[in-house]
Amino acid sequence: MNNKKYLAIGLCILIGLTATYLGGMQNIVGAPMIGLFISMIIVNFMPSIDKDFKAGTTFVGKKFLSLGIILAGATLNFNEILGYGAKALPLIIANICISFGVAYLIGKKLSLSSNTCTLVGGGTCICGGTAIATLASIIKAKETEIAYAMTAIFLFDILAALVYPYLAGALNLTSNQFGFLAGSAINDTSSVAAAEATYNVINNLDLNLAITVKLTRTTMLILLAIIFTIITIRKEAKANSASTEQASVGKTVMKVFPWFIVIFLIMAILNTAGLFKAIPGASVFFKKGYKLLIAIALAGVGFKIKFKDLFTKGIKPIILGGCTWAAVAASSLIFIYVFAGYVG
Repeated sequence: MNNKKYLAIGLCILIGLTATYLGGMQNIVGAPMIGLFISMIIVNFMPSIDKDFKAGTTFVGKKFLSLGIILAGATLNFNEILGYGAKALPLIIANICISFGVAYLIGKKLSLSSNTCTLVGGGTCICGGTAIATLASIIKAKETEIAYAMTAIFLFDILAALVYPYLAGALNLTSNQFGFLAGSAINDTSSVAAAEATYNVINNLDLNLAITVKLTRTTMLILLAIIFTIITIRKEAKANSASTEQASVGKTVMKVFPWFIVIFLIMAILNTAGLFKAIPGASVFFKKGYKLLIAIALAGVGFKIKFKDLFTKGIKPIILGGCTWAAVAASSLIFIYVFAGYVG
């Protein structure tokens, strides 16, 4: 690895650290998105980037992303679906189906790639950037597809975080109804926390119902990871069978299977079992660590995006993000009105 590759890796790490610091100063924009935007701004003011520097950013985008996802697994807990969060499962599952359905239907009409539709759909219905990062590694999405999907999710996530606390008052929603709406229809956990904090201030309350629903929703990332891993393996096997060079099922699985997902699942199981709670500082380390690593990875991704591309090629993904966001928001509102007695 030459000096320019080391320079690229070092710069991405520095951007990731800066993004993590800035992300900790507020609860609306997460560190991964900040890291993506910082590197995008830098690359758009650089005269050019040579292949060695690009190789370094590509290395960061792939390796740090996998490590970040592994640490993210240590923050997931299967027990989150128990209790109050379990009441939101019917809505969460419905929103997953609606989000992917709209993403693929509208995405096809917009002539977007299947990968972009998957990332926007997953980011909308699960947990924004973390879901996009996880699914991107499984389906082998291009860095441009990741960046466009992240941007599409970000814009409407911020809008929801700012508007929903006041929308709840305008619609006379109960605190439980607001918890269902914010927890099921705002993407990033930090944005859900920000919206709930604003709602609590407006109504002089101290609730965490939205966060509980959101954590239950985030747990569904495990299910999606498994589903798309199976889909990816089947696609690769089909492609191999159609080619002149045949490959055994075993070799196909070994080649395609994202093995970091196995560690991701193991970490989630260990966290559910309470192992990490017994280790002082482990929970804090994993929560901060995975965000830092993903922020560094997305800094590498950002070096591939030019503003002119974002506002030309990136417009369609943003339109798609708006459609999936609106569909999920509508679904959540309909649910909390129709099943008002169930929600409480």
